[in-house]
Amino acid sequence: MTEVLEQPKTRRRQWGAERRSEPMSIVHPRPGVSKVAWGRIGIVATIVFWIVYVVTTIIREFIEQPGGFRFTMEAIGYLVVVTFLTFSALMYLVARQGALYRFRDHQRVPRAELDRHFRDHAGGITVLVPSYAEEPSVVRGTLWSAALQEFADLRIVLLVDDRPDPADEADRARLDATLALPADIEIALEAPRQRFADSRVAFETEAPSDAEMDAELAARLLERLADDYEAAAVWLEEMAEAEPMNDHVDEFFIDQVLMGLASELRLSLLALRAAIEQGQHPDRERMRELHLRLERIFTVRASVFQRKRYASLSHEANKAMNLNSYIGLMGTAWKTEETVAGTLLRRAESRAEADLVVPDSPYLLTLDADSLLLRDYCLRLVYFLEEPGNERVAVTQTPYSSFRGAPTRIERVAGATTDLQHILHQGMSYFGATFWVGANAVIRKPALEDIVQLETVGGFEIATYIQDRTVIEDTESSIDIGARGWTLVNYPERLSYSATPPDFGSLVVQRRRWANGGLLILPKLRDQLRERRFRRERVALREVWLRVNYMASIAWASFGLLFLLAYPYDSRLLSPVVFLAALPYFLAMGSDLRYCGHRFSDIFRIYGFNLILLPVNLAGVLKSIQQAFTGEKIPFVRTPKVKDRTAAPGLYVVVPYLIGAFSLWTLWRDVNAQNWGNAAFAAFNATLAAYAIWAYIGLRDSVVDMWLGLLNWLYVPDRKPKASTPARPATPAPVDWAGILYHGDRRLNRDLRGGNDRRRRVGTRRP
Repeated sequence: MTEVLEQPKTRRRQWGAERRSEPMSIVHPRPGVSKVAWGRIGIVATIVFWIVYVVTTIIREFIEQPGGFRFTMEAIGYLVVVTFLTFSALMYLVARQGALYRFRDHQRVPRAELDRHFRDHAGGITVLVPSYAEEPSVVRGTLWSAALQEFADLRIVLLVDDRPDPADEADRARLDATLALPADIEIALEAPRQRFADSRVAFETEAPSDAEMDAELAARLLERLADDYEAAAVWLEEMAEAEPMNDHVDEFFIDQVLMGLASELRLSLLALRAAIEQGQHPDRERMRELHLRLERIFTVRASVFQRKRYASLSHEANKAMNLNSYIGLMGTAWKTEETVAGTLLRRAESRAEADLVVPDSPYLLTLDADSLLLRDYCLRLVYFLEEPGNERVAVTQTPYSSFRGAPTRIERVAGATTDLQHILHQGMSYFGATFWVGANAVIRKPALEDIVQLETVGGFEIATYIQDRTVIEDTESSIDIGARGWTLVNYPERLSYSATPPDFGSLVVQRRRWANGGLLILPKLRDQLRERRFRRERVALREVWLRVNYMASIAWASFGLLFLLAYPYDSRLLSPVVFLAALPYFLAMGSDLRYCGHRFSDIFRIYGFNLILLPVNLAGVLKSIQQAFTGEKIPFVRTPKVKDRTAAPGLYVVVPYLIGAFSLWTLWRDVNAQNWGNAAFAAFNATLAAYAIWAYIGLRDSVVDMWLGLLNWLYVPDRKPKASTPARPATPAPVDWAGILYHGDRRLNRDLRGGNDRRRRVGTRRP
């Protein structure tokens, strides 16, 4: 068994953090008739109350008491804001209703059907785990959850994107520990793998057919099979016992990944022992399937790939190109060539002379380095892809849920929003409007080959399967896949979990990236719809609405909330009917939070959470607008995944305080003006903004982050040469003959980089 890596100190648990640590059930509870009916009523009520507001307030005011140009513009602006916010609330209710239908109709595939389907399965799956500057202990859990997946031909490739030769000793030690993980896992699994492989071969030798398996032989073989299942369960339990438990993620890994699999094996063991006691036995093929299950659970081929070791591969600093670099090598043999520019990869004429052979597989599983898979993830999702009628499904996944037992308040509330998104993505699948969420997904390799784009960079061909034009590469690739006639479906079970940022600083990085890119992809959605209509595909209006809302709602909701906070609208525009139109949305959200194991009152905490994230979302939207006008790609910023606190940029800490202060000033102004509706709204915002600052940012951390932001703003590096350094006579450098022969004129190459040497062939299918 592998040596357990040293774990960092656990994060201090805050007051108000999550106490419950057990996750939600894998299969969603079946919603009752009343819940489905109330969902429909909520959709109708939202539409009706919006119409009532437009008729009784906006139109009536225009007819009865025209208020001049200013009032007219205010009314139009307020109606636009309310309409967009109501539309987003309506799309939440529609997606939620689709999720209820899916949970009601879902039938879990029996275990025996899975075993029968994969008994002689020949197709393999390659798990790609992109990693950059991750804690080795975090990556280790992810790799183990993938390695224990049951599949006939399972390969895991850790795509390490760190610099291959870090100068810092701590970075070097972390990199070495990360690179050693795949080999450690293979070594740890070798002994049980060998035992169960030998046992399966012995079984097939002793019982070549049902006709030659009498009762005595069957009893002996069944007893041996039961011993194997007990040994497998004991092996997992001993590993779980040796695992350190420093935080809620470790607890999940031990209880749900290791002990969950052990418990399932013990359940099979219980059935085998009962059959022995009753003098019965399964038929030969069923016993063979049970042998294969054990062998496949403990069989994996794991390796490491570092694209930055090769000068001929893309070094773009984002997850998409890390994945693309490896996918582009799959199914081909390569020779290495050492040049002054670095190591190059060139196609080998035959595998015998190759230095690197990258196996191909019909399926890929992309998995973030901070995610964990539950048992049966690969099995059930590939089975779904191979069911009749699903031949054109390109991507399937289980949108990740949050780990329970979060030690900080902000992680608990951010996790609650993640669990809500899980429900919404399930509902969007019902209407054919889902998107690929990049934390985990099983992908058909032919679908990626169908959307590949080739470009030449510096004389080397670069294949782009997953787009990196925006920082939300999974969303853009979803549009590309749909344009080629493929579909995406979310599997209606909870089989994957991923980490949620534990502090405000890391959350800022994540949510700013999420808010950036949706507006840029909208034109692609228009092109996709045009292509589908050209193929005479039926495109439902609900699908279009849901997709547009998913990509653009952050933009209009952020600007809409900003206008509501900042502009003193005329009190005649306010009406209780607006509140009634929003009421079904908040009631449904509260119900969904309780359904996911959270609190109904978290709707208010989420509102405050969104208030302090307003500048973050606006910054992401403005970055999209900047890229649209300049054409310059916004750099991909990875979410920090470290145990220590990540400092937030000072601006994003100052603005929530300004929101609270401005809300208090608005409250004072509206009370004096007896504008009671606006005053109540301002008081509500001031209260929740103050709570969110205290609970999610922290008063002490606010001071630290603002001080650091001020220092970074004032600091100017000294670029003057030190006077005390004596001038040394220049020594002529030796002529770099190899560099000249390889590069030619380096200055010219540098000037032309990104120019005529870069030619994109859009939509070119890779041979």
